[in-house]
Amino acid sequence: MRNIRTRKGIATIAVVAMSGLGLAACADDSGDGGTNEAGGTAPGAGQEECAQLEQFGDLTGREVSVYTSIIAPEDAVHKESYKVFEECTGATVAYEGSSEFEAQLVVRVQGGNAPDVAYIPQPGLLQTLVRDTGSVVEGPNPVSDNVDEFWGEDWKAYGTVDDTFYAAPLGANVKSFVWYSPKMFEKNGWEIPETWDDMIALSDEIADSGTKPWCAGIESGDATGWPTTDWLEDAVLRDAGPEVYDQWVNHEIPFDDPAIVESLDRVGGILKNPDYVNGGIGDVKSIATTSFQEGGMPILDDKCAMHRQASFYAAQWPEGTDVSENGDVFAFYLPTTSDEFGNPVLGGGEFVAAFSDEPEVQAFQTYLSSDIWANEKAKAGTGWVSANKGLDIANLRSPVDQLSAEILQDPDAVFRFDASDQMPGAVGAGSFWTGMTDWITGADTESTLSKIEGTWPS
Repeated sequence: MRNIRTRKGIATIAVVAMSGLGLAACADDSGDGGTNEAGGTAPGAGQEECAQLEQFGDLTGREVSVYTSIIAPEDAVHKESYKVFEECTGATVAYEGSSEFEAQLVVRVQGGNAPDVAYIPQPGLLQTLVRDTGSVVEGPNPVSDNVDEFWGEDWKAYGTVDDTFYAAPLGANVKSFVWYSPKMFEKNGWEIPETWDDMIALSDEIADSGTKPWCAGIESGDATGWPTTDWLEDAVLRDAGPEVYDQWVNHEIPFDDPAIVESLDRVGGILKNPDYVNGGIGDVKSIATTSFQEGGMPILDDKCAMHRQASFYAAQWPEGTDVSENGDVFAFYLPTTSDEFGNPVLGGGEFVAAFSDEPEVQAFQTYLSSDIWANEKAKAGTGWVSANKGLDIANLRSPVDQLSAEILQDPDAVFRFDASDQMPGAVGAGSFWTGMTDWITGADTESTLSKIEGTWPS
């Protein structure tokens, strides 16, 4: 994600530069999702896995810059999954992960230094970039066709702004998980809770034994606070249900509605309870300064019993950790607070937005939206799943990933996308994060939510 991509002025510079280099490119600035190609025969022509990429021609020597919030160790399997693309097209991928992604992406786009492609984890941020910068390029036809074939309508809608399709889904994750140690549970005779009340009773039992039942960390650079937003979102889905959740996301009810206050107080019963946290790390306030990557690690030393975090956390455990039902760590579904709303599932994902319509960029977008890439990514490593219907669950190597994929592909699941990721960027990637951080470090529930409400764009 390196090239300057404000479409009108830069397109002229690109054409002049390419003609000076003697490169044949077929530009399409119509904005109608047309496909560009570079001419020549693709290096992978005739190979089954390259069939959809042949249309873009020979891309040898070209580079696609990718900017993302996905950093080590999760970045390694992403880079591995690009090999088929590079072999099929001749292009290379320059990957850059950053913990400052959400803040720096906007700065780079506004400063004329946008990447070729960005993996955007917030539909709300995508909407902001489309509406405020005009720099996001419409999704080309092959990408749109892939999304229609391999993804549900809801997923395509998350990548659509003002009835125009821009960004295909990439990965997905199930956030409604609690990580624990099966060995530790078995040794102490602890049972996996089936209801929220059971989970609180278990927490009390563990605390009485001298072990802190919970550990957590929410530090994440400019994105510090996001794990706490996930806690609240899961609670709202369970306490108030999907209809109220949607109203909250769309600001049809205020951010500090009594239903939201009730749910945050429920979360506070765990995260702000000194008897419960922060096992193996410190006191309640230590949650704010502990990185989300390190938040669950005390489980491995029997210093805490539970850590609420998404399916992708599987990739954070040290190499050699047995992540399985009878292993060192595994996860269980975050229990419901009542039977009224079924089994809600909070999830998230990324969307592939482009700031260039060069053929190598369109080819990369096409590859990432295909079943070919989904299965290559699955085989490359653990800690990742997708809602791509072309993904063969058997290719997922982790029991947690397989469980997550089954949940995502279950038509009866009450699934909702992460709320903060759908809200306007100023809230979802701003005041909500900082507000939850302030809440952890001492602010009360009502003033925290009222302060966030005051930041909602008019």
